[in-house]
Amino acid sequence: MTRTIRLMLAYDGTGFRGWARQRDPSIRTIEGVVSAHLERVLQEPLKLSVAGRTDAGVHAKGQVASFTTASSVRPEQLQKALNGVLAPELVVVDAAYAPEGFDARFSASAREYVYRIHEAALPDPFTARFVWHRPGDLRLGPMREAVRLLVGEHDFASFCRPPGGDRSTVRDLRRLTVGRQGDELSIRAVANAFLHRMVRSLVGTLVAVGDGELEAAAMPEILDARDREAAGRPVPARGLTLERVSYPRQRSSEL
Repeated sequence: MTRTIRLMLAYDGTGFRGWARQRDPSIRTIEGVVSAHLERVLQEPLKLSVAGRTDAGVHAKGQVASFTTASSVRPEQLQKALNGVLAPELVVVDAAYAPEGFDARFSASAREYVYRIHEAALPDPFTARFVWHRPGDLRLGPMREAVRLLVGEHDFASFCRPPGGDRSTVRDLRRLTVGRQGDELSIRAVANAFLHRMVRSLVGTLVAVGDGELEAAAMPEILDARDREAAGRPVPARGLTLERVSYPRQRSSEL
């Protein structure tokens, strides 16, 4: 009998080359280290499904992964085993049996990311791994005007790397907000799914608006262009965190 196990992961992405496991075992990735330790405990090969394939240097507070296993090892035992060797850089926040048919990627209904910009004159060594240090205040008014023109279902081809083939670049950007607390400016994005580098490209475009390089009114034109060169440059990965993943309400699998 196989069961599906769901993991919630939090990690500092600084020392990883993104999520996806590489053929070269010397390349350190989130999927690579998690899979290796799971397979060692379970004594069987497995394939992880993940809600958000984070890029190199991107962090997570609420990443979700899932896999099926025939092992009798319980989720809480896996959580303890992985945290014993991977924490605090990577922590299994929760581990539980999931309902039959659950898939961390395909069952998800929304993903939420936050990008943090540190605007103080000097960098803070205690937060520098998790923010983009960019001295000087950006103009919130124009940035919020641009946000209103970006929210909704659009073709976001101008804000991503070409996905290849005939894969759609249409996404439903359900929420995009800009806020400031002290010397930290945060940009929060919620969508049904995101394209490769989409959040970092959206943030780069909003920063260009806040800095006066782009006009807020240009957002529809940038969307219509479907051209990566029309949007702002992607911002550094270190300021981006996958905050949470949403799923339709389901009952947990019976133990």
